Amino acid sequence: MKSLRLSLASLALFVLVPFALAAAPAGFKEIFNGRDLKGWEGNTAFWSVRDGALTGQTTDAKPIEANTFLVWKKGKPANFELRVTFRLTGQNDKDFGNSGIQYRSKLIDPAAFVVGGYQADMDLSGKYVGMLYEERGRGILMNPGEKIRVTAAAPDAKKKATVEKLGVISTHEQILAAYKKGEWNEFTIIAEGNHCRHYLNGVLTADVTDDDTTFAPKDGVLALQLHKGPPMTIQFKNIYLKSLP
Repeated sequence: MKSLRLSLASLALFVLVPFALAAAPAGFKEIFNGRDLKGWEGNTAFWSVRDGALTGQTTDAKPIEANTFLVWKKGKPANFELRVTFRLTGQNDKDFGNSGIQYRSKLIDPAAFVVGGYQADMDLSGKYVGMLYEERGRGILMNPGEKIRVTAAAPDAKKKATVEKLGVISTHEQILAAYKKGEWNEFTIIAEGNHCRHYLNGVLTADVTDDDTTFAPKDGVLALQLHKGPPMTIQFKNIYLKSLP
């Protein structure tokens, strides 16, 4: 009986270890509970929780006509570090897949969950993964691996940005070597003042200083993108947020 009790205690300890390992890093709070959509809002015809991950999916039978987003409802972070694990897949290795993590963004159409603002981009091919894109704003601001400065637009330039390329921080080959296509990847976003950085599996993929005082966002919602187009699945888990001064 004593040995049985010891065995059961050992088993309980073994079962509890994975939960201990999944604890939020020091200074961070977990903003997805791994079970349901509590704290998040989006079109539940396309967003759900599957295998412990926030999951957005389109199919041939259920496409979307426009990009839709799952929005975090508990804050509008300004200066922060965000850590996310994601997996992007299509129906096969050659299929389309595109998504992104919105930050310092605005909810433009609450009914349709349309969001605009900074986006840490990701795609299945790796062509755009890691770059900064501005959804429903100034568009593509850079190529992955670049260090840039966005300068103030002329009064009549509307939302067309003027970008100064300051150098290359990571080559496209280095980024592709770090990117695990169709598998789980770690993404980190650091936003401090007008300086934003993206890291993919530890590789710096974007270093942006946004000096455009007219259009550079200072704070805003966090959201996850499900992109229109051919069938795809995007999943996010281990989502941790830390406020910075």
